[in-house]
Amino acid sequence: MESISWDDFAKVEIRVGTIVEVEEFPKARVPAYRLKVDFGPEIGIKKSSARITDLYGREELLGRQVVGVVNFPPKQIGPFVSECLVTGFADANGHVVLAVPERPVDNGAKLH
Repeated sequence: MESISWDDFAKVEIRVGTIVEVEEFPKARVPAYRLKVDFGPEIGIKKSSARITDLYGREELLGRQVVGVVNFPPKQIGPFVSECLVTGFADANGHVVLAVPERPVDNGAKLH
């Protein structure tokens, strides 16, 4: 594992947002949803493609807070442009479990 400096880590904008829209993404090579996540008034709503269909249904994702990286450059994923990375961890079966705040916090709150 490569070490990074504190300054490197401080450049990563890890924020909390609330999922406000979930759509199927049938053109994705790996099953995924297209999400819109509200990161608060400073950052606004950002789009993300998320490979979380194995463990999460569309309905249960709406209104859920997630942890995302909001300062990556946009990434073209097929016909979709992803503007942030919704974070998670792979379980023993390789399915992504979302990283979420343990209690509700304001959208846009930064990881400390």
